[in-house]
Amino acid sequence: MSALTWGHRYLMCPPTHFGVLYEINPWMHAEVAVDLDRARTQWEGLVATLRQAGATVEVVEPDPIAPDMVFTANAGIVNRRAGAAPQFIPSHFRFAERQPETEIFASWFAAQGFEVDRLPVELAHEGAGDALPFGNGLLSGYRFRSDLPATTSLSRLTGAPVRAIELVDERLYHVDITFCPLDDRRALCAPMGWDAYGRKVVEALVPEPLWLTDEETLGFCANSVVVGSTVVMPATPVRVGRILEGWGFDVVTCDVSEFLKAGGGCRCLTLSLDVSLGT
Repeated sequence: MSALTWGHRYLMCPPTHFGVLYEINPWMHAEVAVDLDRARTQWEGLVATLRQAGATVEVVEPDPIAPDMVFTANAGIVNRRAGAAPQFIPSHFRFAERQPETEIFASWFAAQGFEVDRLPVELAHEGAGDALPFGNGLLSGYRFRSDLPATTSLSRLTGAPVRAIELVDERLYHVDITFCPLDDRRALCAPMGWDAYGRKVVEALVPEPLWLTDEETLGFCANSVVVGSTVVMPATPVRVGRILEGWGFDVVTCDVSEFLKAGGGCRCLTLSLDVSLGT
């Protein structure tokens, strides 16, 4: 097997304005206060961990109108194309509370030299939170935050196949809470998050899945970040850690408990900037 070709460069946003200020998923409870000092320490710890693993981290300036901007995975889809300008497809957020993020991120990527391509305005899709590279294309979740027809538009815009799977548990509202690519053959997989057809899609796609139990899944085990042979996890169940280490991975647990109050873990806080699709 070969290591992932992406995951060595990330975009992150400091939690300056972060808070559970509204409720748009089952993890969010507005009466639960976020400790901003602790959130900042945890965020800086994740940045340091990724850099120590060999990744480059770029930072986008936070905007007070977008408290969930810290979850940069939802910014959109990045596609670095051979012989052309890199492509960015900004998200269309289902909930009004997050919709201001679309133009903030579109402007940032345009300023970095990306070609900004748009989804049809009527379709919702929440970026890399609901679409992760594996094999020669994307595995994309739909139902709670993204629309099924958006997968067709993503395939047309990127030139890559997009395999759609239906998410069935509202607690697992994005595909990145249920799926984490590890290398070109292996991935963390949470079957409790998908319908029967989605499970068959993943079984056919991933030669060596590490199937997560329901308890492991609800601990956001799959919402991890992989940098080469390092797996950065918000929680590391003993069983999962032993399997990963047996496969040759270095496992690092990174406390992001303040962000879990909003339903986001390590992967949610990062957007890979070095993904190449359709090649």
